[in-house]
Amino acid sequence: MSQKIEKPVLSGQRIKTRKRDEKEKYDPTGFRDAVLSGLEKADNDLDAISKYLDTAGSKLDYRRYGEVLFDILIAGGLLVPGGSIAQDGDKPVKTTACVFAQSEDMESMRNFEQVFVKLMRRYKYLEKMFEEEMKKVLVFMKGFTPIERIKLARMTALWISNGSVPPTVLSVLINEHLVKDNLALDFLLEVFVTWKQEKGLPSLMSALKRGGIEGRLMEFVPLNKRTDEYFRSVFESADLADIVKLHKAQASQEAKRDLQQLLVDDLGDNKPIKDIVSDLKEMAQRCHIPEHEVIGLIWNVVMSQAEWNKKEELVAEQALKHLKTYTPLFGAFTTTAKSELALILKVQEFCYENMNFMKVFQKIVLLFYKTDVVSEVVIMRWYKDGHSVKGKMLFLDQMKKFVEWLQNAEEESESGEDED
Repeated sequence: MSQKIEKPVLSGQRIKTRKRDEKEKYDPTGFRDAVLSGLEKADNDLDAISKYLDTAGSKLDYRRYGEVLFDILIAGGLLVPGGSIAQDGDKPVKTTACVFAQSEDMESMRNFEQVFVKLMRRYKYLEKMFEEEMKKVLVFMKGFTPIERIKLARMTALWISNGSVPPTVLSVLINEHLVKDNLALDFLLEVFVTWKQEKGLPSLMSALKRGGIEGRLMEFVPLNKRTDEYFRSVFESADLADIVKLHKAQASQEAKRDLQQLLVDDLGDNKPIKDIVSDLKEMAQRCHIPEHEVIGLIWNVVMSQAEWNKKEELVAEQALKHLKTYTPLFGAFTTTAKSELALILKVQEFCYENMNFMKVFQKIVLLFYKTDVVSEVVIMRWYKDGHSVKGKMLFLDQMKKFVEWLQNAEEESESGEDED
């Protein structure tokens, strides 16, 4: 009987790990120490600092430790949650080659700004890391000293205005503990004042719109002070009156959208016209929306309620029937000559932009005249010099006979009064 012979087995066999498969231990403190050593040799010479950071990128792993690098260049050392510097034993490990160690004057800020500009120009992949770093650093702001916050705000204005970070990073300041202690508002004001001085007001306004900050300015104000009066006084005292105007315009746009939606909802619920008028007047008064702007919103909503016939010969009858239903609504918001003229101009603009309505303009104005929505005085004012350039000759020609009739009626009326 044959016996199966066991094959010899190697004991203590080692599987060699390829170097490329080995994972290097994450060592932010080791990276920090290496960078601090290099910065110390630069001896606060900005050119030497930039030169060191340029060459060190080929030896140190910026891709892995980019945010640590920015911690050092902003705060001087490795930031830990809360905004303090990581310590080695009892003493913090930090450098003076950082934003917080610079003088707060703008010349010093601009000079040190170039360290960041040159670094990210050389290593483009750091740009995204810098954006994430700024979001983190701004949240840590409570842990910084008042003078460090001022320096950071001034430098942030430079970074956003030169494109190093997007203006959207400012939205992280809308954080409960920063807003409550007025830190968010103080920081924002310092950024705005610096930006206005360095790049001008138009640049600041453009960035606010680009970053979606213009509509959120009130959110930076502590909840217990969140009034228009306080907002105005704070920004005007910082010589930022134009920001107040921007805020008012934005608030007005939001209020108009809300009013427009209210009208859509009321019409959708088939509310009586008198109730709709009451709702709109109450909101317009509360939100300070003038009547001549309300009438434009009403026209837009009313005209959007119908699905218009594609045939030009049929659309006139449809439009007049549709509008006749809403003449009491239009009439409630044309109590001034300015509002009447605003409505006629809205009609002109709509008919010009919708080809099927080009021949309906005169019929709509006549309907509004017969239902006392617009007066003959305003119609003649529109005809003389109050019209828009959109389709001017076509619409003036349409209205010519009617205006002549109005003028003749007025002359006959005056003649009759003279005879009496």
